[in-house]
Amino acid sequence: MTASGVYVTVHGHFYQPPRENPYLDAIERQPSASPFHDWNERIHHECYRPNAFARVMNDSGELVGLVNNYEYLSFNIGPTLMTWLERYDMEVYKQILEADRKSAARLNGHGNAIAQVYNHIIMPLANERDKYTQIRWGKYDFRSRFGRDPEGIWLAETAVDVATLKALVAEGFKFTILAPSQAERCRPIPTEGDPEPQWHAVGGGQIDPTRPYRCFLPADTATGERQYIDIFFYDGPISRDMGFNDVLLNSGHLAGRLGLAIQGDGRPSQLLAVATDGETFGHHKGGTEKCLAYAFTKEFPRRGWTVTNFAHYLSINTPTWEVELKPVTAWSCSHGVNRWQDDCGCGGGGGWHQQWRRPLRNSLNWLRDKLTDVYATEGSRFLRDPWLARDEYIQVLRDRSPANVETFLARHQNHILTPAEQVDALRLLEMQRHTLLMFTSCGWFFEEISRPEGVQILRYAARAIELAGDVAGVQLETEFVAQLEKAPSNVGFFGDGAAVYRHMVVTAQITLEQVVAHYAISGLFTTYAPVQQVYCYEVHQRDYQLQRMGPLTLAVGQVQLVSQITLENVDLMFAVLHLGGWDFHCCIQPFAGRRAYTQMKQQVFAVLPEGSAARTILAINDNFDGQFYSLRDLFAEERHRIMRLLSTETLMRLDQLYTQVYRDNYGVMMGFHRDELSVPKELQVAAEIALSHRCLMAVKALDTEIGEQTGADGGWGGLLELEAIAHEATHLRCQLDIPEAKKTLEHLVIRILWHLLHDANPESAEPDLQRLERILDAANLLNLNLALDRAQELYFHWVQGDLGDQCFRTQNSEISETVPAVNVTTAKFCWSSYQLRRILALGKKLAVDVTVWSDAIGEALSS
Repeated sequence: MTASGVYVTVHGHFYQPPRENPYLDAIERQPSASPFHDWNERIHHECYRPNAFARVMNDSGELVGLVNNYEYLSFNIGPTLMTWLERYDMEVYKQILEADRKSAARLNGHGNAIAQVYNHIIMPLANERDKYTQIRWGKYDFRSRFGRDPEGIWLAETAVDVATLKALVAEGFKFTILAPSQAERCRPIPTEGDPEPQWHAVGGGQIDPTRPYRCFLPADTATGERQYIDIFFYDGPISRDMGFNDVLLNSGHLAGRLGLAIQGDGRPSQLLAVATDGETFGHHKGGTEKCLAYAFTKEFPRRGWTVTNFAHYLSINTPTWEVELKPVTAWSCSHGVNRWQDDCGCGGGGGWHQQWRRPLRNSLNWLRDKLTDVYATEGSRFLRDPWLARDEYIQVLRDRSPANVETFLARHQNHILTPAEQVDALRLLEMQRHTLLMFTSCGWFFEEISRPEGVQILRYAARAIELAGDVAGVQLETEFVAQLEKAPSNVGFFGDGAAVYRHMVVTAQITLEQVVAHYAISGLFTTYAPVQQVYCYEVHQRDYQLQRMGPLTLAVGQVQLVSQITLENVDLMFAVLHLGGWDFHCCIQPFAGRRAYTQMKQQVFAVLPEGSAARTILAINDNFDGQFYSLRDLFAEERHRIMRLLSTETLMRLDQLYTQVYRDNYGVMMGFHRDELSVPKELQVAAEIALSHRCLMAVKALDTEIGEQTGADGGWGGLLELEAIAHEATHLRCQLDIPEAKKTLEHLVIRILWHLLHDANPESAEPDLQRLERILDAANLLNLNLALDRAQELYFHWVQGDLGDQCFRTQNSEISETVPAVNVTTAKFCWSSYQLRRILALGKKLAVDVTVWSDAIGEALSS
C-alpha cells in the first residue's frame, strides 16, 4: 500500500512526574489538588478517563456516542504514569491497551502507542549507561503492557543529540518525534546517478512537517556503514495553537486550522502532524476531549482525511528526504538543553533567577558517580554482571511478586545468595533506581529549587544515599549537602539548596520504627489482620494485647516488619498509650527476646489499673529508650483519618446544637422569607448545617436500607426523608455542602442501574426504576451536581449493545420489526412497552439521547 491523500496524526504526550514517597511507594495526599487526593487523581478525572470515554453530544447536551480517543490518538504514556493508572483505574488502563490493539487492527498492525524513556530524563545530559537503561526500561515496560515491541519512542522534552539517536538505533527503534526548531537543514535523499541535491537551511523552524525524514548517523569508523533513524516533525504553530489558543474550541476550528497546513503542490500524500501534552485534552483545556472525539469520528472523515499514526504512515510512505539536526536541542528551550542545567531564562517568572540549576546538576552528577562506584564494587559481590542486572531490574519493577523476585535474583546472582545478601542486592538495585529518578526533568523545569518537583528529586537522592550507606557503610550525605549550598534559592527562608534539603527532605525521611509507630497508633482505631499491608510493607503480628481503663487505652505488641521492595525485615516491639483526645505516647524498640518482651508487658499493664497517665508513661519509658512518637508522626493519610474520628463526638454535639437553633427559629426564618427579607446569617448557617447533617444521615440510611438487596422492596424510608429535606432546603434557599452524601448517591445510582439493566427481571424492575428516578430528582433539588459519567456509560453501552437490543423487544411483533434485529432466542426477559418507556425516560434523566429508540417504539405502537 502506498500513501495517497491527506493523513492526520494528533499525538498526545501523556506524562506525570513520579510523585511517590520514596519510602512508601505511594503518593501521599496533596492538598493543592483538592477535592482530589493528589494531582495524578485530579488530572486522571479531568483528562485520562474522559479520553477513554469521550462524549459525543447533541445540541441539547445529551450523550449520543462514546469514543475511546486513544484508539485514534497517537500517544505515549510515561511508564510511571501507566503504573499509577494500572493501580488506580484498571478500567481506563484496559481501555488504553484495547485502543492500541484496535488501532493496530485498523492500521495494518501499527498500533497508536509508542514508548517513552522511562522516567523523563534529559537524554543529552545523561551518561551513556543511563541513556541505555532509560531506553531499555521504557522498551520493556511498553512490551510488558502492550504485548508488542514499540516502533517509535518519545524523548523527554524531545531533547536529543547524536549519542541519543545512536542508542535508539541500537535498541531497534524506527522513529522519534521532534519539534521543527530542532532541524538544521534538509534535502532530498541523493539517488545514485543523479546530481547531488542541495541542502535547504531550516534552522528557524521552517522545515516542512508534512513528510517524514531520514536522519543518517555518522558513519562507523570501522565499516563505513551509515545507520539511520526516521524522524517526524510536528507542526509547531498548530501544536502551539492547540495549547494556547482556541483551536480546540470545537472540531470545526481544529479541522480548519489543520487544513491551512495542506500543501497544494500536487504531492501524492501528506501528513498533518501535531503534538502536544496529552493533558491539554481535558485538564489544561476542560472538555476538549469531546472536540477530539467528534473530529476523529465525524469531522476528519467528512473531509476525506485518514486518521493514522506515525508508524503506519511510515510503512506506506518511506522517507525521500533526509535531515540534519542541530547538535543538542529540546522543544522547550531555545538554548539547547540549558533549561536543565543553567540560568538560561527559560521557565522563569516573577523576576526569579535559575542560578541554582547548574549547582543542582553538578551535585547530582557527583552523587551519581559516587553511587556508581558503590554499585560496581558492592554489586560484584552478589551479581554476575551488575549493569546487566540493572538493565533487567525493570522486570522486577513490573512484577514485585516474591516468585518473580526470586527468579530474577537466581538468574543474576554469582553464587547462591543468603537472605541477607538478597536484601543487599535489592538495596543496591533500588539505589540505582532512585539514582535514575533523581534526574527526572521536572526538577529543573521551573523557576525555583524548592518547588515540589525540585524537592522530589532531592528526596530520591536522599533515599539513594541512605541505601548506599546501608550496604556499603559510606557516608555521602554531608558532602552532597555541602555541594547544595552552592545552589541559591529565590526564597529567603531557604537561602540555598542545602536548607531546602534539611527542611523539606530530611524531615520527610521515614524509618522502619516510624512505620511500626504508625501501625501501633492507628491500631487503636482499626482491627488489623495477622498480616497487614502498610503501604509497601507487610506487618506480621506476633503478639498483641489491648486494655482500656477509664480514659486511657494501652496496647502492647510485637511485630515483624518486612519491606516488599528490598525484603529487609526487622522485629520490633511497641507500647502505645492513648491518653484521650489528641494525646498519644508510643515507644518502639528492637525485639530482644520473649523474656524481655513479656517482662515489659507485665510492667506496663501492672500500673494501668491505677488510672494514672503519668505512671503508665513512666513504666513505658523505663522499658524503652526514651524516643517516643505521637499523632503527628503518623503518615498523613492515617493521621487525618484519626483526626476525623477524634472530632466525631465534638461535631455531633455541634450538629445537635445547630439543629436545635434551626428548629427553634424555623418560624422566624419563614417570616423573613415571606416578607422577602434577608435571613440573618447566623440563622441561615444554622439551617444549612442542620439540613446538611440530616441529609447525610438520610443518604447513609438509604444506602444501608438498599444494601445489597437491589431490586427488593427496600430503601423507601431513607428516600422519603431525602425528598423531604430536598423540598425543605429548596423552600429555605439553603445551599448544602455534603460531598460525602454526593459520593454515596453516585455509587448508589450505579449499583441500582447495574442491577436494573443486567440482573433484574422486568416483572420486578419497578422498585429500581422508581428509586433511580426519585434519587435523581432529589439530587437535582439539592443541587448536588451528581457526577453521572459512569452511569451514562453503563446505560449507553447497555442500550447500544446486545442486551439492550434484546430487552428492547416486546411481545408486540410490530415493535420487533422496527427495533434492530438480534438473536431473540438469547433474550432472557420480555419488557412491556410501559417499562420500555420508563427506561427511556430514565435515559433522559441521565442526559442520554434515546430519540432513536423512543421514535421506534412510538411508531410501532401507533401503527
